[in-house]
Amino acid sequence: MKTKPSKLLERKNIALIAHDNMKENLCAWAIKHKAELGRHNLYATGTTGYKLESATGLSIQKCASGPMGGDQQIGAKISQGDVDMLIFFWDPFEPMPHDPDVKALLRIAAVWNIPVACNPASADFIIYSQLISQDYERQVPDYESYIAERIV
Repeated sequence: MKTKPSKLLERKNIALIAHDNMKENLCAWAIKHKAELGRHNLYATGTTGYKLESATGLSIQKCASGPMGGDQQIGAKISQGDVDMLIFFWDPFEPMPHDPDVKALLRIAAVWNIPVACNPASADFIIYSQLISQDYERQVPDYESYIAERIV
């Protein structure tokens, strides 16, 4: 598929998600990085969003809980260009009833070429990157070109 440039602005739209056994880890990570996170627009799945707001005092736009469609809502926001990066602390030891949704979310993040962190170490690498606070140009699928080729 052809790609085209797309700019991530210095104020990023960051999605925060955590499986049940990882919510406390994500809250601890968010508290540690509260100042930097506060410079960006934050989204989260339902329960995670409420826990993060309570722990940090940051304003977070909340979607539905993950198993109730929240993962898919975040995926839609990625596809629409409304989420620029994903911090998703998933539990590698606990099977989830909504694993297909999780796999779809990670696939969409890869398709739309957004940074993804799945644990505190990778999230630290992203949040400490100089790119977190400046504009960044990435390549994304050129959907208009894709459709135009299919219509002919």
